[in-house]
Parts: sequence; C-alpha cells; structure tokens
Amino acid sequence: MAWTKDNLKEVVRDKIGDHKFIVISNREPYIHTYGKGGVECGRPASGMTTALDPVMRACGGTWIATGSGEADWDVVDAKGRVPVPPWNPSYTLRRVPLTREEEDGYYYGFANEALWPLCHNVYVRPTFRESDWEAYRSVNEKFADVVLDELEGDEGFVFIQDYHFALLPRLIKERRPEVVVVQFWHIPWPNPEAFRVCPQGEEILLGLLGNDILGFHIRNHGLNFLDCMERFMETRIDRERLSVVKGGRETLVRPFPISIDFEHIDALSRTPAAAEKAAAIRKDFRIRDRMLGVGVDRMDYTKGVLERFLAIDRLFRIHPEHVGRFVFVQLGPLTRIHIPQYKAYNDEIYHAMVDINERWRSKDWQPILLHKTHFGVEDVVGYFRAADLCVVSSLHDGMNLVAKEFVSARSDERGALVLSRFTGSARELEEAVLVNPIALDAFAEGLHRALTMDEAEQGERMRKMRAVVRENNVFRWAGKIVNEMRKLA
Repeated sequence: MAWTKDNLKEVVRDKIGDHKFIVISNREPYIHTYGKGGVECGRPASGMTTALDPVMRACGGTWIATGSGEADWDVVDAKGRVPVPPWNPSYTLRRVPLTREEEDGYYYGFANEALWPLCHNVYVRPTFRESDWEAYRSVNEKFADVVLDELEGDEGFVFIQDYHFALLPRLIKERRPEVVVVQFWHIPWPNPEAFRVCPQGEEILLGLLGNDILGFHIRNHGLNFLDCMERFMETRIDRERLSVVKGGRETLVRPFPISIDFEHIDALSRTPAAAEKAAAIRKDFRIRDRMLGVGVDRMDYTKGVLERFLAIDRLFRIHPEHVGRFVFVQLGPLTRIHIPQYKAYNDEIYHAMVDINERWRSKDWQPILLHKTHFGVEDVVGYFRAADLCVVSSLHDGMNLVAKEFVSARSDERGALVLSRFTGSARELEEAVLVNPIALDAFAEGLHRALTMDEAEQGERMRKMRAVVRENNVFRWAGKIVNEMRKLA
C-alpha cells in the first residue's frame, strides 16, 4: 500500500478511534512572533517538527511543547492551547511555559551539554552538572502533569519525541499504567562503554522503561540500548523479540526509520516558483556555467560542516581543474550559541571559510558562501533545484532528513547527493555518493565523483533514491508506529 495522508487518517481512525492522541516534544511546530502587521505565525528550524507536522495534520490530536516565540502567549487560551496551523486548523498546540532557569538547565544544560554529546560519537566531552540534572527532572515532571491534564481520564495514546524527555515515560506510567506510551529517540544511542560515564545513567534507563515501545532510526541503535540495559540494569533481555522486561512490564525496542512528506516536497519542486527561485539563485551568486553545491544544516558540531569546508579545500589541491568552476553555498541557522562548544565551533567554521576563500578566490569568484539563517521550505527547495550536488556530511546522525528532502526536490531527476556513511539515511539512499567525512582525501574524491557524474548516471541514481523515499515516507513511518501502539492497547 502506498502511504498517504488519507491512508494514515484511516489507520488512525481504525486503530485509535475516539481516544486521545498526544505528541510531546521540546520544539513547537509553530511559533508566533511580532511582525509589521501584528502577530505572525511561522515554522521553526527543526527537522523533527517538519516531519511530524504533516502527521499531526492528518491525525489530529494535541501537540505539547515549550513556547519559544515572543508572541506565543498572546494567542493561547487559559491552558496554553491554540489551534494550528492558523490557516487550516487541524490539531491543538498546547504550550508549556518554562522559566529562563529551567530552559538553561534542562535544555542547554543536561539535554544538550550532557545527553547530546554522550549519544553522538564525535569526540566532544559531555558535561554533567547536578543543577542541570535537577532542572531536567523538574521539567520532565512538569510535562507529565500537563500530559495527564490533557488526557482527562481517557485511555489515550502518548507519543514522546526525543532525548529531552527520558524520564517522562515512567512518570506517566506510574500514574496512568493503562495509557499506551511510545517514545521515538531521534538521535543515536551510544554503546555501553560510552554510556557508562553518565552519572544518571540508571535513572535514564529506568525512565525509558516506562515506554511500551521505544523506537530508534536504525536497528543498531536499538541493539546498543539493549546492551546498556543488559550491563547496567537488572532486566531480562529478549534479543529475538527485541524487548526488555523489568518488574513484569515489557518494553519493545523497534527500528522505525523516519522520513518526510515526499509528495509535498516533490509538488513544490514542480512549481513555476521553484524554477524561478532556482534561476534567481544562480543569477544572484553569479554561478553562470559553474557547478553549484549546497548544504543545509544547523551550525552543530555533529553535522560535519567544518570537515565539508576542509574537503572542498582538499578538492582544489587534488583536482585543480575545479578551481574557479565550483561554488558551494552553506545554509543554516546558528544553534545553541549559549553553549561554549557551539560558539567555538561557529568561530572555527567562519575562520576556515575565510582562510579557504582567501587561498583560492579570484576576481569574480570565491568557493564558499555562508548564510547563517533559517530558510523556509520553499526557499530550500529552490536551492535544491539550483544545485548540481547536495552535501550531507554528518559525523554521526540518527537519520538526517536533508538528504531525503534533496532527493524529493529533484523531480527533474538530476543532481548528485554526497552523503556521510554515518547517517541513518545512508542505509536507505545507497545510490548516493557515500563518504567518510573524517577521511578528507576520500571525501574530496567523493566531491570530484559527484561533480563529474554524467546526466545518465545522475538520472539512474536519482530515480532509485526517489523511489525509496516515495515509498518510505513519513506517513508510512507514523502508520507503522500507530499499528504497534494499537496492538498494545
């Protein structure tokens, strides 16, 4: 069956019926700000919310998240609720207010200075502060209260997103054991040797065992989780069934590779506006007959942006025929700039770009252009259509949806994808030019391979990748999870 919004609606109606469906995440799917015409509603820079929003618009229900926009609290009711999206309300967004101290400790502190580097094997040392842990625990308790308030006694279905809420499943189950609780962990899970440095490791594992199902992008991350359970907790592991049993309760561990709304991106790429945007980009950057590469990432040390720039520098050394003939545009907003490692990383990226441009630039050309801002999906599709290649060079990534978005945007079946082997996407997009972003010489050769690929080979590879993303879209991902939820109800 080809999965669509309509199919997913039918599955949800059949499997969940009138029971409440609640999604929880840190990042909200819509953000309200002040503009020239008053309050405006936009979309934050988040791959997770971009993937989940079409699912919620198909399913309905309530999405619980923190409020981050300056006008967020001007549009909600007494309980923090607002219908979204404003132009076609399909579900309810409920915002949870956090103090500055809570945000600093829970989000910037424990979630992103401790858990994020712990789970990503990119050699950044995690920082564990007791005050951050206390804030993390407090915010998880606050979200548990809001979830139970939204359920209002209903035997509902709760779908928790990501590493910000490792304690939330058990907090819900302790008070409402009949509620089906599922969590999707959007980032990698480390092996036991890496995980053992976490002072709160046992509490995190115990919290996650509150889930009926714990999902990961790939099977290997789930196996790492089972290994950690086996080493650090008194549990019974069933590796054939991929489950953990503790205290008579079973938690299923499942791979659910997330995806995107292929049809939506594909349709955007076929519009006259996308073609006009692509032409304007090549004109504005004076590309002319040069080759154009594009990257779309948050400025995060896991995304391999620095290695990408260094590989471009290496490309010009190994293959000087590309000097003056190749322009690379890097798009992406600053992120978590309050954290010292992120500030230092952004500085390092900027200085590397300046050095490389100074080394290779000519009168009317420089190789790297950097735009540290958030672009809407229509603009990004325009860049994808203008590009000859897209580079995704994450050092470690759960999935990486940019790769799938680029493939979906190439309705012309042209262009090449240079993709890190260390992404979940590489398991599905085998026709990409796969690279190890740390091995700079090999990375540079991958760029050369993409730049010299003829149109026939581009078309053959792109058709195969587009077929994979079309079939394994975000509605199929959600449908499989909903099916598993209903089996447990």
